[in-house]
Amino acid sequence: MSDDAKLVCRDVWKLFGKGANRFPVSGSTLDSIKDAGLMPAVRAASLEIGHGEIFVIMGLSGSGKSTLLRCMSRLIEPTHGQVFFEGEDLLQKSERQMIELRRHRMGMVFQHFALLPHLSVLDNVAFPLDIQGQSKPTCLQRAREVIELVGLAGREDNLPHELSGGQQQRVGIARSLAVEPELWFLDEPFSALDPLIRREMQDEFLRLQGKLQKSIVFITHDFDEAIRLADRIAIMKDGAVIQVDTPEQLLLAPADDYVQAFTRHIAKEKVISVSRVMQPQAVANVHPTISVKHTDRLADIAPQVYKAGQPVAVLDEHGNKCGSIDRERIVEFVVTGELP
Repeated sequence: MSDDAKLVCRDVWKLFGKGANRFPVSGSTLDSIKDAGLMPAVRAASLEIGHGEIFVIMGLSGSGKSTLLRCMSRLIEPTHGQVFFEGEDLLQKSERQMIELRRHRMGMVFQHFALLPHLSVLDNVAFPLDIQGQSKPTCLQRAREVIELVGLAGREDNLPHELSGGQQQRVGIARSLAVEPELWFLDEPFSALDPLIRREMQDEFLRLQGKLQKSIVFITHDFDEAIRLADRIAIMKDGAVIQVDTPEQLLLAPADDYVQAFTRHIAKEKVISVSRVMQPQAVANVHPTISVKHTDRLADIAPQVYKAGQPVAVLDEHGNKCGSIDRERIVEFVVTGELP
């Protein structure tokens, strides 16, 4: 277990069916599990989520991603394996200890907003703090802070049905943030939203993460959403984790045909960073005022590089020049799909 791991899953299994807890998972195959009359929701999943990392889990419907998330928080009991939260084995904790852990240190947002329809925005957000037993003034003060954080100041007295879908989802996010969670679970939180609102919510999510630096497990089936948000992505199939990598590495080095199918129709310029395409030595005649970061994605910097009309300096994490890039190099990569 690495020192910077917030959450660790080791060989986690979840089988459904009669006798699932007695089934010998070691050495078992997908066919042998099914032959035993069991449904393999999660198989031998091993993952590490780092401090401040946005870790996305994706796969087709039925791949096991939501079940794995629920095993991580013990909303569902794993059939086999270990789950560590900051070095503590969650499977050794009592139900009462887990309830307290979820109340005080974990936040959860799901696809369905599950707002209490008879409570105002303010009272919905304050609700988990009230459950913790905090005083009414403390609950309301903290609720107002997070309502402002998610951009809903002025809506405190509205009821849920008076809000748009995107606003309702912001209330759900604010409610989960009210307890100041160390670990944040989000299960397809934006999938029910219209495309434009969904994009706005992704922007809002990234803004919040820039401020809060939470450790996040985010479930989605949308690869475009995953590459916008993720530090790393886990691809699941038939309950098993097929590959864990950065979006860029998933695109450049897929582990198998299944992972490759996920990335086949993704525009590479949305994923590939400047460092992959730049000339490693800075040329002398770079633009005097325009520069880009080596971690920027090509799609984000292409317009300004095109307008520059000459090579643009590429800066490393310390702000020093580490290379250059021009529009011809970007166009060549977009057209051919090949790295220099």
